[in-house]
Amino acid sequence: MRIVKILECSASLRSTLRNAFIDFSHMTLSVVAMVTDVVRDGKPVVGFGFNSNGRYAQGGVLRERLIPRILEARADSLLDADGGNFDPARVRACMLANEKPGGHGERAFAVGAIDAAVWDAVAKIEEKPLYKVFSERFNGGHYDQRVNVYPGGGYYDADKGIGGLTDEMQKYRDDGYTLMKMKVGGASLDEDRARIEAVLEVAGGGHNLAV
Repeated sequence: MRIVKILECSASLRSTLRNAFIDFSHMTLSVVAMVTDVVRDGKPVVGFGFNSNGRYAQGGVLRERLIPRILEARADSLLDADGGNFDPARVRACMLANEKPGGHGERAFAVGAIDAAVWDAVAKIEEKPLYKVFSERFNGGHYDQRVNVYPGGGYYDADKGIGGLTDEMQKYRDDGYTLMKMKVGGASLDEDRARIEAVLEVAGGGHNLAV
């Protein structure tokens, strides 16, 4: 069992959205595909990962340091004790070899993209949803049957205005969401107040809205 290759690319968001600090018109993110020689359903298992938007792509860190270390490592050094799957901790230790300890924000998100791809491949090899793999390895097989979630929308968008904002939030309500989130702090107080008041009409009260 081995990692055949790791592909990465920078993808553009090309969005008119913005929050209080940045707009996404020139924002990029890194996308990673980890190709293995393991076959499931007649196809090689490929793990996918990407870094969170708002951080920009980390192609240089991935191409020049992290990916080469993984591909140059002995194949068995990246496997778990049984040799039946990849060991995400060993893969992480490999990619961080000769790296200075510390924060290094750009590096953290590059590592995270590969981490996500490794865990995706691990779950596919075990033929289980990733949440079950996590629960079995770290929580005695227990997991929550229900999880509270909210859609993180409500960005500033000059092309849509308040009408577009409320339409977006109404769609969330129509899809079954009761909790929702919107961006504030990137406009005048009067403008943000008008946006909040408009969304409160859709949300049904402040207890359903996060900013």
